Amino acid sequence: MEPKKNPEIEIGRNSSLYFAMGLCLMLFITWRSLEYKTYERDSMLLDIVQTEEVIEEDIPLITLNTPPPPPPPPAVVEVIQIVEDVEEVEETVIESTEIGQDDAIEERIVDVSDVEVEEVEEDVEVAFAVIEDVPIFPGCEGLSKSKSKECFQNKMKEHVKNNFNYPQTALEMGIQGRVSVIFSIDNKGYITGIRSRGPDKILEKEAERIIGKLPRMQPGKQRGRPVKVSYAVPIFFKFQAD
Repeated sequence: MEPKKNPEIEIGRNSSLYFAMGLCLMLFITWRSLEYKTYERDSMLLDIVQTEEVIEEDIPLITLNTPPPPPPPPAVVEVIQIVEDVEEVEETVIESTEIGQDDAIEERIVDVSDVEVEEVEEDVEVAFAVIEDVPIFPGCEGLSKSKSKECFQNKMKEHVKNNFNYPQTALEMGIQGRVSVIFSIDNKGYITGIRSRGPDKILEKEAERIIGKLPRMQPGKQRGRPVKVSYAVPIFFKFQAD
């Protein structure tokens, strides 16, 4: 059976192609319409540049009648007159005070008794652990070296215990710990140079107060001479909670 319509003359055969071409054409026309710019002619101003011709004026030359410079001063001629010496001047001879090789040196024998030697007291500080004769704490007199050292340490512990006072501020703030105190017993037996290091300034101040109340002692000796002796003592601040 033959078809009734001729496919070559079918109208809707290329309709998609025509639609795509028309769409592209409309897009192009729309884009050009959006990009087109117009300007108002009334807002356009035309500036006219006017130039003027600059006329250079000739400056006349004026001749001034200036007076001539003054003449130079006349040259002065010095006349030197030679006068004969009337008085004779004696020349001063300066003799050298330096000693030469030909000068004799006076021999002088110096006796040992003529030399004066001043004794200089040295501020020597010896540690307590190596001192020959330890300082004598009051109450430790007349003992041997070993017993004097042991008595000194026991008296020191007893002094700290009797003068110990826990600061109330440290108790309220809960401050406790160990305070190391270093001090010196000078060559006259006095306590000097107290220094401390601990967990808080409150405890350090209390520890220095305890050491500052130490009595005067007999100074320690090194080779038979009184010397300064350094000593360190730890003080423990510890409280028990209820």
